[in-house]
Amino acid sequence: MRLEAWENFKRFALHNRKGSEPVGQAVDGHAVLPVLIVDSPWLPGFVGISHLDYFTLPDQWMKTNLYLEERFPEVVFLPGFWIEYGMAVEPSGFGCKIKFWENNPPSISPVVTDIAQVSRLEVPDPAEDGLMPLVLNLYRFMEKELKIRGQHIKMVAARGPLAIAAHLRGLSEFLMDLKLYPVETKELLNITTQTVIRWLHAQIDRLSEVEGIMVLDDVVGFLSPEDYLEFAHPYLGEIFASFRNMVKVYHNDTPNGRILEPLAETGFHVLNFSHKLDIGEVYHRIGDRVCLMGNVPPLDVLVYGNPEEVRAFAVECIRKAEGGRALLLSAGGGASPGMSAENLDALVQATKVAL
Repeated sequence: MRLEAWENFKRFALHNRKGSEPVGQAVDGHAVLPVLIVDSPWLPGFVGISHLDYFTLPDQWMKTNLYLEERFPEVVFLPGFWIEYGMAVEPSGFGCKIKFWENNPPSISPVVTDIAQVSRLEVPDPAEDGLMPLVLNLYRFMEKELKIRGQHIKMVAARGPLAIAAHLRGLSEFLMDLKLYPVETKELLNITTQTVIRWLHAQIDRLSEVEGIMVLDDVVGFLSPEDYLEFAHPYLGEIFASFRNMVKVYHNDTPNGRILEPLAETGFHVLNFSHKLDIGEVYHRIGDRVCLMGNVPPLDVLVYGNPEEVRAFAVECIRKAEGGRALLLSAGGGASPGMSAENLDALVQATKVAL
């Protein structure tokens, strides 16, 4: 991303709280910044290429991401110039079978068929295992090419510890293990937590300008408040505490409003949350502790709606957040397949509507 865009996002993430001065796009005296998580579910289809071309042809990856920056200069795209293969990178380090598709992100087959097998798992080496070394090498090469074009990689990303565990074990099996085999489940989560930390550090070490991390883990939202405190809270806290000098973004678009307060204490700066949670309620509960990123429905509005519906919903989000303080205007999740350029334009336009 452009340095100006990153600095604007960083100021927003670190300083935009209730009672603070607005630092983004002014809307009737308040601050609103359009931000969007973009990755392979949306990007290849948006530019009209196959997923296989996007994943395997570096020039197509570069062309796609540069076009996005040029077409929507007012939007901050996170993490920005992301080299990813759907959700396959971290599980591939454990030996999961990855199946690639022409026009869809890859699918992942669990590798742990019995919870007792957890004792055999080891934290992957990002320099050698699975798809990780390919990503690291591409990052090293692409960063040089991007700098020539005035673009920068300022943030890296990883799937979270519960998301990785669910891929290794299978989601239903992981959730049952959590209740039936808590000791073994915690052993698995210790391994996946160290995997997240190691993978993020490996990316940071290969790049020269990283100032932020993003962790994506929807499985956390499937837990009860009690299970969250036991099986998610300490592991998320350990991850975010390992990157004290970074801007930290957490994505979880499962609609679990019962864990908001403890979740906000794990150490991240920005929360991207579900559109099914009322943004006004979330704002009043934790908007003084973290910067909120949301909350337009990614499918019902940004994909299936028209530009006027996008603008109307986005403006309502801004109103509910007291005019946009502590708000990064975004989808209540990432960019979904089928979202049009016109609807993204409408999201940007909503930040300029006088309230």
